[in-house]
Amino acid sequence: MIGGFLSLLSAVTFAYANASVRRGVLTGTVLQAVAISLPVALPFFILAMLVSGGFPALAGFNTRALILLALAGIVHFALARYCNYRATKAIGANLVAPVQQYSLIITLVLAIAWLGEALTPLRILGIILVVAGPTLTLGPDKKAAAAAVSPGDAGNIKRFNPEYREGYVFALLSAVGFGISPTLIGMALQTKGLAIGIAGGFVSYVAATLLIGLALLVPSQRRSFRSIDGESAKWFLISGIVVGLSQMFRYMALAIAPVSVVAPIMRLSMVFRIYFGALLNPHREVFGGRLIAGTLISLVGAIALSASTDSILSLLPLSAPVVSFLTWTWQGTLVWP
Repeated sequence: MIGGFLSLLSAVTFAYANASVRRGVLTGTVLQAVAISLPVALPFFILAMLVSGGFPALAGFNTRALILLALAGIVHFALARYCNYRATKAIGANLVAPVQQYSLIITLVLAIAWLGEALTPLRILGIILVVAGPTLTLGPDKKAAAAAVSPGDAGNIKRFNPEYREGYVFALLSAVGFGISPTLIGMALQTKGLAIGIAGGFVSYVAATLLIGLALLVPSQRRSFRSIDGESAKWFLISGIVVGLSQMFRYMALAIAPVSVVAPIMRLSMVFRIYFGALLNPHREVFGGRLIAGTLISLVGAIALSASTDSILSLLPLSAPVVSFLTWTWQGTLVWP
């Protein structure tokens, strides 16, 4: 249950970070967003490592674990985050969200094939519900769209014209990166524990920050970074702090729970980002009545993924066929050496 709760916290904070960066890229660039949001989270990781005993855990990582964690950080925090921010700038958060659902499929396939994790009926149900919930919230109804902008404000709001080709290409690339990274982390963190998860996140963040630092050595990119305005910098800083907390929760969850549980719960960020979008970008996001239904469906799915089959069997007097069905498992055979 702790792993599921940490995954939920990660989803909520990641959604707020997404809404924050959406606000920032309205006037700033994508590289500015990544270059500011990455290093600002490192002090929080260092503080968490001091409190949790993360530095001794870091010393216990072997070369294989360090390489996998660094690769996960580069793929997720640098490359996939850049693609996510660029897609968000091009087409907005709501259009990016359904494409990024593919990351869940990639993660689960790799977790079963490489990590030997098992699927159960309860997890299959949870996965279906978690995917269906955010999908239901996308595409607001006409009444909500009409109410999104009041008549008095309509003339003062610039119409947003999505760049569909650029947005969908980079949304798909971000989905691939977000889908691969949890499996890399799961392969690296073979010893479980919260301190190990925080230490793993620290390694990944350092690797990604170094890569972005190299990109800023290019004169044109450095000049672009220096031209950032104060408003964008503020939102990028907020996003960096919040997404740092999100990734800390994520790494702790992956250190104590299966990837096939953590990754689907993280999909709840698709729902929460719509709530935070209403708070930070009210004139660029439209909300319909389906939002409540989608949220409830997703939360039921998260509970199904977090619940233990053994706990349910001990609480409910179920018939033998039902017990046999609930205890069925399917496990991949291509386990990573």
